Amino acid sequence: MKYIKQKSTNKIVHREEPYSEKTIDNAVICTGIDKSDLEIVDTDWTNEQWTNEIFNQQSYSEKRADKYPDWKIQLDKIYHEGIDAWKNDMIKPVKDKYAKE
Repeated sequence: MKYIKQKSTNKIVHREEPYSEKTIDNAVICTGIDKSDLEIVDTDWTNEQWTNEIFNQQSYSEKRADKYPDWKIQLDKIYHEGIDAWKNDMIKPVKDKYAKE
């Protein structure tokens, strides 16, 4: 498996299957990062290892973002049960699991 890594941050920024000579150009288009700051890395990761690596490089706020319930459900909880129930049942568990680093 090949992926594109940003040299200055050492973060994975793009992956394309199957890899081709256009992959690095596609990474520039998708990320807006200058081509000189990108490098191709070849690895023998499984899909699970790939997923773990991407997850581990995310900030705590990125990890939290999709773990919160839909905003409509959150508003309904606030309306019917109050702000304290919303904080304790919907917000606190996510913040505890993905604490600030």
